[in-house]
Amino acid sequence: MGEASRNVWTRKDLIGIAGLSRQEIELVLDTAPQFVAVSQRSSGIKKVPLLQGRLVVNWFHEPSTRTRTSFELAAKRLSADTLAIAASSSSSVKGETLHDTLANIEAMSADIIVIRHSCAGAPHLLAAGHASHIINAGDGRHEHPTQALLDAFTMRENLRQRTGNNEATLDGLRVAIIGDVEHSRVARSNIHALNKLGAQVTLCGPATLVPRDFAAMGVRVTTSLKEALEDTDVVYSLRIQLERQAKALFPSLREYIKLFRIDADSLRYAPDHAIVMHPGPINRDLELSTDVADGPRSVILQQVTNGVAVRMAVMHLLANSGAGRTA
Repeated sequence: MGEASRNVWTRKDLIGIAGLSRQEIELVLDTAPQFVAVSQRSSGIKKVPLLQGRLVVNWFHEPSTRTRTSFELAAKRLSADTLAIAASSSSSVKGETLHDTLANIEAMSADIIVIRHSCAGAPHLLAAGHASHIINAGDGRHEHPTQALLDAFTMRENLRQRTGNNEATLDGLRVAIIGDVEHSRVARSNIHALNKLGAQVTLCGPATLVPRDFAAMGVRVTTSLKEALEDTDVVYSLRIQLERQAKALFPSLREYIKLFRIDADSLRYAPDHAIVMHPGPINRDLELSTDVADGPRSVILQQVTNGVAVRMAVMHLLANSGAGRTA
C-alpha cells in the first residue's frame, strides 16, 4: 500500500466497528483483494514480506479454532513471527493482571496483539494503556470487528460477481440476520458495518433473542421468518448458543427449527439470487440445514477464505499506520 492509504488509516488499533468511518471500513475491503491474490498464487509461494521481522501474538482467553487459526495464518502469510498464548497457560491463572501480562509480552518486542476475551471492553482497556497494536478478536457480547469486515467483503464480492459491476457497493443491499442476536457480538459488529455501508438490515428470531430495542440501531426487527426473507439479498444465520438454552429463552429446539431454521423450505421465501452466510461453527440441522450449508447458495467457505485476506489487510494497515510502538 502507498502513501494514500496511510493518510486514511491512522488508527493504532482495531477495537470495534462502531467507531470506524465508512471510508475506513471500505479501505480494509479495498485492501483485501491483493491478499486474496497472494493466497491464490499458482507459484505456491503464498507469502509477502510486509510484516517480516514483526511479532504477532495471538492471546486467546476463550476457545477458538476458526478465528485463531485465521489470524495465525494471516500473520504467517505476511512473513511475521507468531506466538500463541492460551489463557490456561498464561500468568493470569496465577493472578497477574492483563496489563502486567501484556507489559511482559511487549518487553519481548511484540508488535501486534490479537486478543479474545470474555469480558466486554478488555481490548479497549489494553489499547489505551499500551503501545502495541491491539486487534479485538471478540470481547464478550460487545464486538467481533474482523468477522464483520470479512462478512462485508464476502457480501460485496458476491454482489460484484452477480451484477458484473466491479465498483458495486453495499448501498441498498438487503441483509437478513436470523437467530440469537441478543447474545451475538458478530451480529452487533455486522449491524454497525452494514449500516455504515448503506445496507438495509432486518433482524429475525424469537422475541427473547431479538429484543425490539435493537430497532434503535437503525434496523428492522421481526419475528416472522417469511417477512425477513422476502426480497433479501443475504441470509445470515447465527449460531444458536445451546449453552444458553438452560435459561429457556425459547420453548424448545423443535420449535426453533420449525419457525426459524434456514432450510430448503424456508429459503423458498427468499429470491433465487440470495446467498447464505454463517459465522461458524454451525449447529447443523438446528439453525441451518446441512443441505443448505453445503449447497450452491452457501458462501460459508468463502467467508473462511476471505477471513485470512481481510485479517492480512487489517494487520498490514495497522502496522503501517504510523501509530503504535514508535508513537
